[in-house]
Amino acid sequence: MNSYDAIIIGAGACGLMCAAQAGLLGKRTLLIERNDKPGAKILISGGGRCNYTNLYTSVDNFVSENPKFLNAVFSQWTVDDTVNFFEQFGDIKGQEKTLGQLFPVSNKAKDIVATFTKLMYDTGQDIWLNTEVKQVDKIDTGFELQIVREGKNQTIRAEKLVMASGGLPVAKLGASDFALRVAKQFGMRVVATAPALVPLTITGKDAEWYASLAGNSVFAKVYNDLISFEENILFTHWGLSGPAILQISSYWKPGDQFTVDLLPKFSLDALIKEERNFGGKRTVGQLLNDYFSKKMVEALGKYLPIDVKIASLGKSDAKLIVDTIHKFKVKPAGDKGYDKAEVMRGGVSTEELHTKTLESKKVSGLYFGGEAVDITGWLGGYNFQWAWAAGYAIAQDL
Repeated sequence: MNSYDAIIIGAGACGLMCAAQAGLLGKRTLLIERNDKPGAKILISGGGRCNYTNLYTSVDNFVSENPKFLNAVFSQWTVDDTVNFFEQFGDIKGQEKTLGQLFPVSNKAKDIVATFTKLMYDTGQDIWLNTEVKQVDKIDTGFELQIVREGKNQTIRAEKLVMASGGLPVAKLGASDFALRVAKQFGMRVVATAPALVPLTITGKDAEWYASLAGNSVFAKVYNDLISFEENILFTHWGLSGPAILQISSYWKPGDQFTVDLLPKFSLDALIKEERNFGGKRTVGQLLNDYFSKKMVEALGKYLPIDVKIASLGKSDAKLIVDTIHKFKVKPAGDKGYDKAEVMRGGVSTEELHTKTLESKKVSGLYFGGEAVDITGWLGGYNFQWAWAAGYAIAQDL
């Protein structure tokens, strides 16, 4: 085992990039993965198409106690580096879909994973699949790991250890809190974790109303005191989903409410005045039908006088309509949990890590990267960009 410069736990985005970059530097690593194939989460991301970076990535697209921690990592590995890496080593050309989201032209996530497996093979890196690490101990020469491989207990050692085993979302893909447990074992602070980029649930008296709209998608502005997002929201049988809801979920906690502008590109006040100028013969419902589905307008009839003609609309009713459409209040009961979350919020505190190398300040030779760290990106390729950059930064120090 002394022939390895480092052991990397977790063959996700960060672990794969770390092993590949170490190989390009002439180092030898052993990558350990509990699944039967590498990159399980990469393969299902973006509906199997893999939104592998975002062209507009900045530290402002991340949730963390200290987002500026990212500056030192992103200065080493940029979005251009990601694009060039996949072009050079995977012959992958990117295409922008929306809001800077970059996908392979082939629309195949497996091409992303194949880039790493080929590079690891070419540079002599080892990967052990179906292998679980049970225990990590610090020894004089580095680290000793107790593992189970092919049903047999083994002990392996290496001078350096990289924790890239991810977070808690999607247990069926092998997610666990192992990296967090190792961090706590060595006295490192862990920021409280929660599901992020996750659908939100509605219960109580409003649940039936939301369920009646299941399947309806609306372009909206979703905002609270911290942030706002303009993307689609999706009504479901249990509450709300869609890109804008997943985004705001990273800035939401139980008990909070947020506001939804259901018609962000228009002023309903101005539209009502315009209708009045033309005689106001149409009803409120007919006006709303210009912008929403029939089902949505019918549902809004619970709150609004949709059968009243615009000409007959009083000031208070007009204000009620405008406020309901532009300032629709939502107070979720909870979220759909880690199995439906795209990522985990919180994790190993950035104050425990050296900014440039992601090495633990308390334990020399121990590194943390990817989802296990208190760095959570928005929806749209940001988390992959962080994972690639973290893998690269760690590899430089192995």
